[in-house]
Amino acid sequence: MLQGQHIGFIGAGNMGEALIKGLLRSGLSTPGQLFCSDAREDRRAELQATYAIRTVADNVELARQCDVIVYAVKPQTMGAVVKETAAALDGNKVIISIAAGVPLKAIAALARQPLRLVRAMPNVCVSVEAGATAVAPGEHAQKADLELAQAIFNSVGRCIIVQSEHLLDGVTGLSGSGPAYVFVMLDALADAGVKVGLARDEALLLAAQTLMGAAKLHLDTQMHPGQLRDLVTSPGGTTIAGLHALERGGVRASLMNAVETAALRAKELGEAVRLG
Repeated sequence: MLQGQHIGFIGAGNMGEALIKGLLRSGLSTPGQLFCSDAREDRRAELQATYAIRTVADNVELARQCDVIVYAVKPQTMGAVVKETAAALDGNKVIISIAAGVPLKAIAALARQPLRLVRAMPNVCVSVEAGATAVAPGEHAQKADLELAQAIFNSVGRCIIVQSEHLLDGVTGLSGSGPAYVFVMLDALADAGVKVGLARDEALLLAAQTLMGAAKLHLDTQMHPGQLRDLVTSPGGTTIAGLHALERGGVRASLMNAVETAALRAKELGEAVRLG
């Protein structure tokens, strides 16, 4: 799908670099297919030396040369970058935005032309190629555009396609903010390990490996979490006693409330965005 496609990243921050690294490691793209623009000469030199990709200082030059353009910039700079590159865009290019909270209608209004827009909501775990991402189509996006975007983000984890952009608020609340919830759980489990006598480093390693292993067990087997829970929950045993304590503490409700609250906040922030 990406064969022969020139893919350009406007913005060379952590997210842009993670995607470049993922595309190269997966073999989906070659260095000659990838472009990156950044105002900092030292950053361009670093990326060119590390990945042998093409780097440019001019966003407009990148937009003209590429078939797929990924806007990997901060939301507050998105308006200026879209304005700058609008004349180099057309309906033959696929435009992917990962600017958090910026709705596609705001980008389309600023570009003042029908574009094949896709919006993506990745999370911080793309930096270790274990990201969770969702992509949604703009008005003129084609099915192949979504599949192309999905392939790009699958190179740094797992990506799903949602058919309506408003669902990305929920994605933000779940997987976008989700790593922070897991870090809280990781810290709490490690504290618990220390409380029952383990050394801090031992407790943290065991807790982290347990969280990772439990998630992998579900992903690999596709078994329902309830079934997997029952595999380790014997009658009158230690696990059911621990689960009872979790239910008394309202852990399930707290996690649901966290996702819902974050999703509502994402919606509020998105409605307030005005690109000028």
